[in-house]
This record gives sequence, C-alpha cells and structure tokens, in this order.
Amino acid sequence: MRAVCVYCGSSLGYSPAYADAARQVGRLLAREGIELVYGGGSVGLMGEVAEAALGAGGRVIGVIPKNLFRAEVARRDLTELIEVGTMHDRKRIMFERADAFVALPGGLGTLEELTETATWLQIGIHSKPMATLDVDGFWQPFHQLLARFVDLGFMKRSPITNVTDVPDLLPVLTGRLSD
Repeated sequence: MRAVCVYCGSSLGYSPAYADAARQVGRLLAREGIELVYGGGSVGLMGEVAEAALGAGGRVIGVIPKNLFRAEVARRDLTELIEVGTMHDRKRIMFERADAFVALPGGLGTLEELTETATWLQIGIHSKPMATLDVDGFWQPFHQLLARFVDLGFMKRSPITNVTDVPDLLPVLTGRLSD
C-alpha cells in the first residue's frame, strides 16, 4: 500500500481522544512508509494527523481548495501541497492519490467525503478498502444506519469497515487480518 487518504475534521472536537487518535494514525502511516493524503489544513484533526506524520519522517500530501486556503490555514511545509479550484477537484485528487481511505471523527465535510467515496465503491467505480476509526464510539450511529440500510434492503452490505484501535487499521485496509 503506497498511500492512505485520511478524512477528518478541521476542528479538534471536544474529546482529547480524537486528537490522540489522529496523531497515532499519522505516526503509524509514517512508520510503515505509507504516504498520508489529506485535506491540506494545519488546524483541527487535519493538523494533528499531518504534524504527527511529518514529525515521524513521513510523506504528507495535502490537497486544499483556494477558497479554504485561509479558513483551514493550509500547511506549507508538506511533502507536497496541491492547491485546487474546487472541493470536487480536491476529492478527485485525494481519491486518485490514495490506495485506501480512513475516516477519523469530523463533521459534515468528513461525512460527505466518506459517503461519496463509499458510494463509488458500492457502484463499482473503485475497489479500494475503506474504514472508519471509531474513537470513543464516534462512528457507532453511522454504522447503525448502514446496518439499517442493509436490513431494509437498500444495500447488500456495508462498504466500510469500522475499526476501534489504530493498530488494527492497516490489517483491515490490506486484508491481512489475524484471527
């Protein structure tokens, strides 16, 4: 696996566990030689995951739209910072640069990126693995909703794996789970 796209909030959220998990993910990717692809911001969980990956010697690719350059306070010390015109361009480039996707806690932007990529998986546009990192139960309601979609016949199965511990992320994304 060459690169993982991490979707996450441009805010920290109220629980310190969110930032801690973001830092763990950044360090994990760097330690394993996997490039981090993310939204390019220096604030919130985006800033935490990028800072940790860079601090551990990892390669970090940020993709940020011009209109968010100031709002998300783009990091300029990344391995590569790609400035794009629109959110659609951002999502397309992040998708193209990644071999897998992980969502940390976040708001509507994180949810939108995650669900669009999951929809593409569901309709066969890609077959890249996807996971949520369920920090303190953050993604539980979302996965309950996905299970309901399955139960009511709107989906055959959930396209997203829910992971509770950072060390389990890469085995899920690479398909190398131990029983």
